[in-house]
Amino acid sequence: MTMLAEHIDGVIGVGTHRDTLAAAVVSPVGAVLETTDAPAHGRGYRRLLDFARQHVPGRRCWALEGTGSYGAGLAAFLEDAGERVIEVCRPKRPPVRGGRKTDMLDAIRAAREALATEHVIQPRKRGEREALRVLLATRQGAVHASTAAVNQLKALIISAPDDLRSELRRLSRPQQIARCAGFRDRPALSLEHRMTIRALRSTAQRVRHLQTEARELENELLQLVRQHAPELLELLGVGPITAAQILVSWSHPGRFRSEGAFASFAGVAPIPASSGLTSKHRLNRGGDRQLNRAMHTISLIRMRLDPATRTYAARRVSEGKSPRDAQRCLKRNICRQIFKALERRSQSDAKELPQAA
Repeated sequence: MTMLAEHIDGVIGVGTHRDTLAAAVVSPVGAVLETTDAPAHGRGYRRLLDFARQHVPGRRCWALEGTGSYGAGLAAFLEDAGERVIEVCRPKRPPVRGGRKTDMLDAIRAAREALATEHVIQPRKRGEREALRVLLATRQGAVHASTAAVNQLKALIISAPDDLRSELRRLSRPQQIARCAGFRDRPALSLEHRMTIRALRSTAQRVRHLQTEARELENELLQLVRQHAPELLELLGVGPITAAQILVSWSHPGRFRSEGAFASFAGVAPIPASSGLTSKHRLNRGGDRQLNRAMHTISLIRMRLDPATRTYAARRVSEGKSPRDAQRCLKRNICRQIFKALERRSQSDAKELPQAA
């Protein structure tokens, strides 16, 4: 595995923040050549690009923190300009107390981190992927808010006056929401009773609004997935939410060097945990946890609906694995199947491009 330093003349490390960007030019051996800063907007991006061309006119690359947040604008600008951009994780802080911390030191650490790594990370693409991501995040927020509102409604029912509580407790949750949302004011009752009805009606209407919003966003996600990766929906256990999360994490062809790298990123690749005469693997608790959650959801659906999957899990258990380890093996196989489907899609798209031109 060749290192990044063997292919470039310099790295521009950038520490990204909401309003400012700190940049440092670092040579392939790790020496700091020049530093600067710029505002985090279009003119600032142009200034940093001119700065990089001046100090590293030959082969160069950019090492950015936070390409999905504060560095998203700069990453998109540099990619449009034909620059090579890699993503670095948050640089490690000095382990001792009192360690120095400045924006410029973060930029230098980002550049040196890129030089030291064996496998560089490509930033996620925008466009279709970003459209899926913002819809997923918004739907998740609506679902969480709906859950909180339902819990609040149940708490209000528990502490409601006796006649109101006895009226609602015998109903199922959907019936409780519908009944509370349709409550009318009762002027003849006490102040406590009237205000409890007001609170129940407001909370139930909020629940219905949030549930409607979540369904509408899910339909939007379904339409986007059908347009861009319908083959994912043909796989057993893959719905619009899990398919959208897979596409958001996968991003674009070539981001992962192999199927094993994708499995490691998903947190389903086994981690050796052998010692002495014991040879075993353990669960991976790292990687993209949202992608791991999608793989876990698919595995649960297949275990419930697919006889072949249940047979596979039973065979793994008969070989001496625990049910948890058997499920880990199942998620690893699902990840392999999904990665191959995504790669086939990207290869077919690449073949169609010349014909379209």
